[in-house]
Amino acid sequence: MDALERSWEVVGDFFTGLSRGVERGITSLFGSSNARYLRKLQPKVQAIGALEPKYQAMTAAELREQTDKFRRRLAAGETLDDILVEAFAVSREAGRRVLNMRHFDVQLMGGMVLHSGNIAEMVTGEGKTLVATLPAYLNALAGPVHVVTVNDYLARRDMEWMGPLYMSLGLTVGAIQSNMDNDARQKAYSCNITYGTNNEFGFDYLRDNMRPAARDDARYPNTNSKSKAP
Repeated sequence: MDALERSWEVVGDFFTGLSRGVERGITSLFGSSNARYLRKLQPKVQAIGALEPKYQAMTAAELREQTDKFRRRLAAGETLDDILVEAFAVSREAGRRVLNMRHFDVQLMGGMVLHSGNIAEMVTGEGKTLVATLPAYLNALAGPVHVVTVNDYLARRDMEWMGPLYMSLGLTVGAIQSNMDNDARQKAYSCNITYGTNNEFGFDYLRDNMRPAARDDARYPNTNSKSKAP
């Protein structure tokens, strides 16, 4: 019986090694799916880079005007994907001017990944906070955006840190904190971009569904009005 078990182990190890060898061979020949996906993003990265001199030559007012132009294009029927390259280039230029932080090419890729609804894995120090400004700005052109962080401190820090970038482009930004009253929450949710934690967003949504009044309903006190949580 021991001999039979050893034989099966040898056969199993053989086929395991064989399958791994085949997998490595295919990966080396065609590249991993992740590498192929990132290669598809490269033309957009190059297109964003090609726009850099155009936006660098603009005044602060001209750069700010791009937000209104993007909104008009969306209203005329274009999609967020249609304006992604230009919007990312504008956001990059705003970051360079206002924050002295120019988005690297890999950060542009990270922003595209987030915009597509996928997960972008980045280690500490690679600029996750800055990366988030790209899809946040783009999507805020079409409606409110909520950026989820892990605690109140980071929500407020990221809002204050990245806020000047958004405001230089004509957007408003706020942050939800656990100790906020309803008035302050309504003000934060009325911004184009709102930072907060998953707990606060989640419980605000539940509280809103238990409140009897719509926002600004004069028949009820403001404490009974919805905060317009996501």
